[in-house]
Amino acid sequence: MKDPGHRGGFSLVELLVTMAIGSVILFVAASLLSRAGDGYERGSGSVAAEREARALLHQIGSDLAKAEWHKDTQFKNSGSDWKQGDLGFLALQPDDAQSEEKRNADLCAVHYYLKDIEVGGVTVRCLMRGFRESGDVFEALKDDTPAALFKTELTDEPVAFGVLSFEAQPLERTANGRWEDWKGGDLTKAPAAVRVRLVIARRELLGKLTTPEEWNSSPLRGKPGEALNNPNLETYEAIQRYGNDA
Repeated sequence: MKDPGHRGGFSLVELLVTMAIGSVILFVAASLLSRAGDGYERGSGSVAAEREARALLHQIGSDLAKAEWHKDTQFKNSGSDWKQGDLGFLALQPDDAQSEEKRNADLCAVHYYLKDIEVGGVTVRCLMRGFRESGDVFEALKDDTPAALFKTELTDEPVAFGVLSFEAQPLERTANGRWEDWKGGDLTKAPAAVRVRLVIARRELLGKLTTPEEWNSSPLRGKPGEALNNPNLETYEAIQRYGNDA
């Protein structure tokens, strides 16, 4: 017969077991929430990177669509693995894209290339855009020195950060309508289009490439042929129409 004054309850062992189970459940829930948060951050970062890359491709495409052919147009894709492209061309630009001091027409020069920029002691490889106004262009054409328009200047601006590779390959159409590499033998005729390809380091890799040497040779970059399957890289490619023959 039970003592009527005795109250039922949990023993110390039962309380310890319950607390241990509760701790495990809380730990698992916290881990799941952390993974979900990391996944959301990676996903939102990927969306932001894609939005920026699409905006950049649109800008390059807009410049190329207004291009005017000149024999000194520059297509360079140096590098045996990750391409270090250098694209320079003349293009028609509206008045509001130029300053009052240097504007005398609408023919300007545009220059895209890669450059290492140091930010807070860390090196970041950037895609740069150089812009020369019509006054500079006509001076260069008059002196027969248009190649000087495609040299780097301090006024050039970065338009994308963390760019591991930039390639601008001129193209022409075959008789059956397929794209192939532009031969460039006839310098009086422009290519029909340009294939622009960007490989951009994602945030995780960007934090590990901090010197020019690491950008050039770190094994963390992987192989160029496997860039599409590399989770640390974002690859973007588009064929952009090249403006006008002259």
